[in-house]
Amino acid sequence: MTTNQLSALLRADARAVLENDRRHYFKQIEQAAKVIAANAENRPIILLAGPSGSGKTTSALLIERELEKMGLVTHTLQMDDYFCPLTPEELALLKENKLDLEKPTRVDIPFFQEHLDRILACEEIELPRYDFKTSTRVFEGRRLHRKPGELVIMEGIHALNPTVTGHADTTARVYVSVRTRITALDGMTLHPSKIRLARRLLRDRTGRGRKLTETIGMRDRVDRGEQLYIMPYKELAHCSIDSFYSSEMSIYKSYLYEDLKALVPEYPDLADLVQIFSELPEVPSELVPTDSLLREFIGGSELNY
Repeated sequence: MTTNQLSALLRADARAVLENDRRHYFKQIEQAAKVIAANAENRPIILLAGPSGSGKTTSALLIERELEKMGLVTHTLQMDDYFCPLTPEELALLKENKLDLEKPTRVDIPFFQEHLDRILACEEIELPRYDFKTSTRVFEGRRLHRKPGELVIMEGIHALNPTVTGHADTTARVYVSVRTRITALDGMTLHPSKIRLARRLLRDRTGRGRKLTETIGMRDRVDRGEQLYIMPYKELAHCSIDSFYSSEMSIYKSYLYEDLKALVPEYPDLADLVQIFSELPEVPSELVPTDSLLREFIGGSELNY
C-alpha cells in the first residue's frame, strides 16, 4: 500500500477508510473466536501473543466480547501482571535504560504456571496487578474462579513460549502482529515494526509516563527480544491476526509528527517514520470509534483495559 493511494482515499472519505479498516480487523477477530469456540471444551485456555505494540490487549478483549456473544463466558487476563517485581539493583538499571525487559524470565514463571494449573482445575485464585510506575506486584482483592465450560484468555508477549506457559494440549493459541507495509513516494517501504514503534511511543507516553526518547532508547532491546523470544513461536498459533489499520499513521500524525521530526538529527533511523507522516494527510482522532484498536494507543477506548 502506498502513501499516494492512502492519501487519495483519506482525503476523499476518511470515515469510509476507518470503517473499512474496522471491518477487516473485526472479521479476523470473529474468525479467531470461531476457531476458539470450536475447541472450547478441550482447550479452555486461550494464549494470545504478539510483539510489543501489536494490539494484543484490544484483540483479546474483542475476542472475549465475541465469545460472550456465542454464549461462552470468558475472562481476559494480562500476563504483564505476572512480571517479577524489580529489585533495587534492577530499578537502578531501569533508570539508566540498561535493563532487558524482554526476556521470558521477566515473567514469574513458577507463580504464573501455578495460577494456570489452578485455573484449569477450576480453583479460585487472587489475581495480581503489576504496577508499572513502581515496578511492583500488588494484590487488590480481585479474584477469579473459573467454572467448567468457561474460557480464560491469557495475553502477553511470551504467551506462545512453551517454557513460560506449557499446557500445549489444553490451550488455543492466537498470534497478533502488524504485517502490512506502507510504501513511500520514493519507493521506501516502512517496516511493520516502525508502525508498532509509533504505537508504543503513544502508549508509553500516555499510559506509562515515559518520554519519547526513553521508548526510542529501548527499541534495540525490544527488537532483539522479539527475534529471540517471540517470533520463533508464532508458528505454534492456531490462527493469526494482522492488526494493521491503513488509516492509523494519519491518526497518529498530530500526536507524533512534529516531535519525531525534531528528534531525527539525534535518531536518524526515525527518518523513514517521519517521511511517511509527511506524505500522509492528518486525520482527526475524533473520527476513531471508541472500540477501535487505535484507541489502545491514543486513548478514549470504551474497552476496559
